[in-house]
Amino acid sequence: MRGYKIFSGSANIELAKKISKYLSLPLSNADIKRFSDGEISVQISESVRGKDVFIIQSTCMPTNDNLMELLILTDALKRSSTNSITAIMPYFGYSRQDRKASPRVPITAKLVANLIETSGIDRVATIDLHAGQIQGFFDIPVDNLYGSIVFNEFIKNKHFKNPIIASPDIGGIARARSVAKDLGLDIVIVDKRRERANESEVMNIIGDVKDKEVILVDDIIDTAGTIVKAAKSLKDKGAKSITACCTHAVLSGEAYERIASGILDELVVTDTIPLKKELPNIKILSVAPIFAEVIRRIYHNESINSLFI
Repeated sequence: MRGYKIFSGSANIELAKKISKYLSLPLSNADIKRFSDGEISVQISESVRGKDVFIIQSTCMPTNDNLMELLILTDALKRSSTNSITAIMPYFGYSRQDRKASPRVPITAKLVANLIETSGIDRVATIDLHAGQIQGFFDIPVDNLYGSIVFNEFIKNKHFKNPIIASPDIGGIARARSVAKDLGLDIVIVDKRRERANESEVMNIIGDVKDKEVILVDDIIDTAGTIVKAAKSLKDKGAKSITACCTHAVLSGEAYERIASGILDELVVTDTIPLKKELPNIKILSVAPIFAEVIRRIYHNESINSLFI
């Protein structure tokens, strides 16, 4: 076999170390520096000739720096005669800009896809893309994994007495319905109207939540405005407790203050993005075992889809 190597950008080194540990393969060395003006410099510190290389890099905040770091690292590896380069992007930045929501705006997710391909990346693996259609922006293979693999097991182990799955908005119905189907639970929907960017107004609850343990399911929690307002509305309708399961903990703005308010009984996130700080009601689940298995299967040319069956 050709052999493979794992490199990590600086966005989420702890996750890269966990993946490396699961694979019993040490992270390969790359010297990543920043000049005084902010430019990024990369030098690969070992031979990668003929190897299949995997780069672990979330394009989370600072999004632009982490994206550029991924592209520059890819170029350095490409010029070092690798056999193939796979980008393991646990969090795909700019995924929320996936369509023209108004006139004269960009489709930035498509632009990022173009940049990734042009840099020389041969394949992308990510988890819970904000819109699954983003896979179609690429002309290379894209594996979009499901965060429900992690959350379903967690929910089962909680042994809720009267659980119900909820979607915090209309756009997340398909995701919530998939989780509800896997767990054999009913679903309710929070119908909201967004007044302006990063703000939302909860309108009404579609379904009965009285005395239920509600599990809110979403892909991204950013300012936490949507989730917390949804939780408040659900409790106003008689919900016994609110647990939110969100794959990507962006947590910007007043997110930590809103989560600490106690309206959410528990927020469960994954480690696709490193948290700035921890709170008693935030629980972190690791996606390292999933991505480690994906790397192993890609290298051995095995099915990724069978992970979800």
